[in-house]
Amino acid sequence: MTDQQLALKAARYRREIIRLIKQAGAGHTGGDLSSTDILTVLYQRVLRVSPQTFTDPARDRYIQSKGHCVEALFVVLADRGFFPLAELDTLCHYQSHFVGHPTRKVPGVEQNTGALGHGLPMSVGCAIAAKKDQNGARVFTLMGDGELAEGSNWEAAMLAAHYRLDNLVAIVDHNRLQITGPTRNVCSNEPLDAKFAAFGWSVRMVDGHNFAELTTAMTTPETGKPTVVIANTVKGRGVSFMENVGKWHHGVPNDAEYAQALKEIDARIRELEGGAA
Repeated sequence: MTDQQLALKAARYRREIIRLIKQAGAGHTGGDLSSTDILTVLYQRVLRVSPQTFTDPARDRYIQSKGHCVEALFVVLADRGFFPLAELDTLCHYQSHFVGHPTRKVPGVEQNTGALGHGLPMSVGCAIAAKKDQNGARVFTLMGDGELAEGSNWEAAMLAAHYRLDNLVAIVDHNRLQITGPTRNVCSNEPLDAKFAAFGWSVRMVDGHNFAELTTAMTTPETGKPTVVIANTVKGRGVSFMENVGKWHHGVPNDAEYAQALKEIDARIRELEGGAA
């Protein structure tokens, strides 16, 4: 799949994400949209996993540590065939297993997540197990930059380097905003690249909306070291009035905002359709 085709697919994902959040009346819109391109690359180019191989011990694992941005993950999993897209119309409905965080009741989800700071520690455990089993499995986890304030992340980072987990890739959705404001004001974690390097990681700094850069960073591990991909992203990416605006951390658009969002995304889809065939 070309970069142009990936861009078209991501635009269509964004349209579905906005539709689901509007319909459900809930969702973490800004983070869903900032992480959409990362998930598109992961599931279209990187991960060796499918509905048919999901119980294979040698499959790659993906653990979404920033579990609140689950709408993007659900849309991508549906597109990959883990369940029918129509099932997502029950999102946040009574007795639906499509709730506001990833749960193993949903096909394709490896671990329940949502309590922040737990995805990387779980991923380190999975990566150690894969090394011991010598099955070639790789482990990927997506974290928010705000959740890096959690202490368990740095314990996990230290352990990953100690065990030379070059089958582990952590991706940071570095959109610089969290629920209570800019991350630098809430609990600054900069410079992220120097911090991970000091813990012994191979560090890649990329444009989190550039498909080629994301692909290369996630598929070229350094022998003997875990990899962190610091993906510089825009919160609310793809909808002009949501981009870099904190209130869209978990905002739900009103009718007029919904119509404007779809208008902008549809224009982007039409722009891409001509060159992605």
